[in-house]
Amino acid sequence: MRRLLTSLILASCLVAPLAATTASAAEPVKIKFTLDWKLQGLHAWFYWAKAKGYFTAENLDVTLDQGEGSAAAVTRVMSGAYDAGFGDVNAIIQNAATKPGETPVMVYMIYNKAPFALLTKADSSIKNLKNLEGSKLGTPAGGASFKLLPLLAKQNGVDYSKINITQVSPALQEQMLIQGQVDSVAVFSATSYLNLVSLKLDPDKDFRWMFYSDLGLDLYSNGIMVSPKLAKAQPEAVKGLLRAVNRSIKESVENPDAAIDLLATEEPLIKKDIEKRRLLYVYKELMNTAETRELGMGDVSETRLKSAIATIAASFELPKVPVPDEVFDRSFLPTKADRIPPTIAP
Repeated sequence: MRRLLTSLILASCLVAPLAATTASAAEPVKIKFTLDWKLQGLHAWFYWAKAKGYFTAENLDVTLDQGEGSAAAVTRVMSGAYDAGFGDVNAIIQNAATKPGETPVMVYMIYNKAPFALLTKADSSIKNLKNLEGSKLGTPAGGASFKLLPLLAKQNGVDYSKINITQVSPALQEQMLIQGQVDSVAVFSATSYLNLVSLKLDPDKDFRWMFYSDLGLDLYSNGIMVSPKLAKAQPEAVKGLLRAVNRSIKESVENPDAAIDLLATEEPLIKKDIEKRRLLYVYKELMNTAETRELGMGDVSETRLKSAIATIAASFELPKVPVPDEVFDRSFLPTKADRIPPTIAP
């Protein structure tokens, strides 16, 4: 009897930790995720992943919040308020030079081509960057296009101090330009192009676009970033997050009507036709590039990234030049075979 009791006690001591470990492993990893902007068609794949249960299948509990700018999304993750987000890699580069231990790392590039642009009316006197001097430029405070404007000015011989900067609400930037309250606005083409369409205007005929990529800044832009803490403590969760979003991007662009219908359950006031066009515009113009087709969605060219880092470090006079590994980590990416961009109708 004494031996039997001893055996039972020992067995219970072994089973208890095992049961606790199993219960702990079953707990989903909570991830607070910040978007870069107010809800738009280009965010459909994040909500698709949530609604279709792809996050849950990866044992993740993901909370999605709207944002206030691509650069501001980086700040949100750095503050500890968010674990991951959709933000600007160029803001990561700048912060990695001064706060490497706190700066998030990009793990999946979405905008292979940067959407940064300056927008003016077609009949505006601003026909080139030099004309910005002495003019009034409107911009949301947290926008990546605004954060990179000093760099664009420096590279093109423009005196940035002579540009009169007016901070505007993200929802009012196009209206203020149309009404003449500002002479130009620093925008994301993915946002403003379709905003102008929704206002019954012709973005190509009624307005002049000055893309940063055409003016000497061949940069990457928005992608999925994670905090150093999440990357180190929960690497499998990061991989699961990317698998879910990667799958959702492909399914969303192949089924845009369904993706926008689903998005409308989150924000009933969206204009479905406009947001469908925005989703497809972003995919065709900013994501499905020759480089993406070569490397697979989510990845970057090491040579191009090094060049972008060097450009930003020199132009912003950063105290150090971050190495690519401090900015982008491809180790979490799904297999290349899973990241082939889908072909959709023109």
